[in-house]
Amino acid sequence: MRGILGRLVPDDAIRTGLRWKLSAAIALVGALVAIALSLVVHNAARVSMLDNSRDLAVERIQVAQRMYESGRTQTLGVKVDDPTIPRDLLQKVMDGRRATFVSDGAHGVPDIWAAVPLKDGRVLSLHTRFTDRSADVMKDLDQALVIGSIAVVLGGSALGVLIGGQLSRRLRKAAAAANRVAKGEAHVRVRDAIGGVVRDETDDLARAVDAMADALQQRLEAERRVTADIAHELRTPVTGLLTAAELLPPGRPTELVLDRAKAMRTLVEDVLEVARLDSASERAELQDLLLGEFVTRRVAAKDADVEVRVIHESEVTTDPRRLERVLFNLLANAARHGKPPIEVSVEGRVIRVRDHGPGFPEELLADGPSRFRTGSSDRSGHGHGLGLTIAAGQARVLGARLTFRNVRSAGAPEHVPAEGAVAVLWLPEHAPTNTGSFPMLPLSGG
Repeated sequence: MRGILGRLVPDDAIRTGLRWKLSAAIALVGALVAIALSLVVHNAARVSMLDNSRDLAVERIQVAQRMYESGRTQTLGVKVDDPTIPRDLLQKVMDGRRATFVSDGAHGVPDIWAAVPLKDGRVLSLHTRFTDRSADVMKDLDQALVIGSIAVVLGGSALGVLIGGQLSRRLRKAAAAANRVAKGEAHVRVRDAIGGVVRDETDDLARAVDAMADALQQRLEAERRVTADIAHELRTPVTGLLTAAELLPPGRPTELVLDRAKAMRTLVEDVLEVARLDSASERAELQDLLLGEFVTRRVAAKDADVEVRVIHESEVTTDPRRLERVLFNLLANAARHGKPPIEVSVEGRVIRVRDHGPGFPEELLADGPSRFRTGSSDRSGHGHGLGLTIAAGQARVLGARLTFRNVRSAGAPEHVPAEGAVAVLWLPEHAPTNTGSFPMLPLSGG
């Protein structure tokens, strides 16, 4: 399950926060809306003030017209036949109409013109500027619009961070719960982890993940039970076969039958062990031991030709039986699929087992050990592919980490054949209580 979930997201994907995406989106929309509204309000206010100024100019030119026709003195700043009157305004007045005109003046301040035809054929005109008060009002309005736009953007960003943060927290809780499920904690449920009373798309996703995890767990449990049942049922006839073979008269045929019967018994025992490891019911029986001394004595008893180097001695708390099982499986894999010399080194809490064969297959390096897969043809040899699977399962019970890599010369490309394979067992610094193990009385030396 963990491998499936891990492959759903590419390693080179760009990681970004949901809260910042949502905040940026709300801020952008808020900025666009604020700019659009500011432009509309600014133009509407400007047009309204210009209309008021034109209406005022019309009233003043009408008063000036009545005063002129009654022979009184002009006091409103009007002129008769002003040579600077705009051509477009003059053309409208010559048609016998009263008209106003707005032109761009100095420093962007509009000029307001008003003109009216007189009875004697002359043109009476009035030239005023946009009042300082109106200009100040427009400046104040623009300033208020800018401040309001900034406030909208900041408020939208804060709202986006708040909403996105809540959603992001729920998704992070869901991801953490899904990772726990992927690590084998079958009792964890994503829906319970995210909590909350409001049902949204996050809840739908959590329920879907829980349903997928339940379905996968049921399938895995069914496969484990079938495997364990088959192996258990084979145990009795295989034991009987081995006992019967030992009663045969000495000879080459008897040796062949005994060899195959022992291989079948080993296979059945390995399948049962894999089934127990898959059930996550195994518990480590912890003891204190000197790792370098333990590995040296166990390897010497297994194969005296294997060199052991203790670079740095360290006292660890672990299960010696399971550690021996992991170590022997790694040595057996190196002897069966690699080439001598086989070297074992102990450095602190790290054990390395190296051979000088063709290296591990790429499938194992990418996906880890897989049962009944022994690798490529140049490293297949004989066997059923359960050795490294059992080693990885026992390491998991110990709370340790088992890694695999191939040895190549520095700077050598990937297509160059490997010069050997290295399996590295990293024992934990503290006792593996998270695997459900329980401590026992310390026994130095193992």
